[in-house]
Amino acid sequence: MQEAAVSPLPTWESFYVIIGAAAAALTGLMFVVITLITRVQVRRSSGTIGAFGTPTVVHFCVALLVAALLSAPWQALWNAGLLLGLTGLGGVTYVVIVVRRARRQTDYQPVLEDWLWHTVFPFVSYTALVVASLLLPGNPVPALFGIAAATLLLLFIGIHNAWDTVTYIAIERSQPENKSQD
Repeated sequence: MQEAAVSPLPTWESFYVIIGAAAAALTGLMFVVITLITRVQVRRSSGTIGAFGTPTVVHFCVALLVAALLSAPWQALWNAGLLLGLTGLGGVTYVVIVVRRARRQTDYQPVLEDWLWHTVFPFVSYTALVVASLLLPGNPVPALFGIAAATLLLLFIGIHNAWDTVTYIAIERSQPENKSQD
């Protein structure tokens, strides 16, 4: 019971309110992006959306989940650590699924930047979440900074990937218009 009285979690409250609100708002905006994708006349399969669109929503939702988990009034940090560790393991597993989807889809040939932002950086973030969750009960201060860094990285990954998707769609949509003017 004494752990709850000296818990370091309340000092992170503002950080996770900001992260959670941003993640929730950006998740909503991704629904708008996906709606725009379906209106574009460019051929895109569900495999491409599964490889490049859905992971962005998942990263935003995981950031929101981490914010919610660390905003809960835990009696002991190991409870939060357990759920955060499971979330990180789920994320690592999901990155493997994303790699498979990206390799199987045929609508778009990923370049190095795509592999970094869609697989490598998320893998690093989810792995850091697992490691920090293991450290949380025994060494909470550095673990909380690790969790914060992993969560912020997921948020930035999502922002980058959403922007990349929107600019790609804008370029793809403008190309047929340019060809018809020739």
